[in-house]
Amino acid sequence: MKKLIVTFVALTATVAGVALAADVKNGAEVFGKSCKMCHGEGGATPNAAVAKSFGVAIPVLSDAAIQGKSDADIKTVITAGKGKMPAAKNVTGSAIDDVVAYIRSLKK
Repeated sequence: MKKLIVTFVALTATVAGVALAADVKNGAEVFGKSCKMCHGEGGATPNAAVAKSFGVAIPVLSDAAIQGKSDADIKTVITAGKGKMPAAKNVTGSAIDDVVAYIRSLKK
């Protein structure tokens, strides 16, 4: 009986974890609407005109410098902005986690 309870709890935790997991596909859609204009397709081709007009280097999101940041750091950049990058005010709730998951999927 004890083994059955442990198995049930483990399965429940697994299913809950999957249900609560961020949605990479939705993250890609949100990224396409809110981030792509500056960061480029797949975060790999930053918009040179935007970078030049703001006088900044827009990072390639698959680079180690970005991928090495914590999820919390990436969420802060999305929600509060950083430097000349404004906050993505239209990215809220679970969409923030979805965008982070999408950015993580870009890792080389």
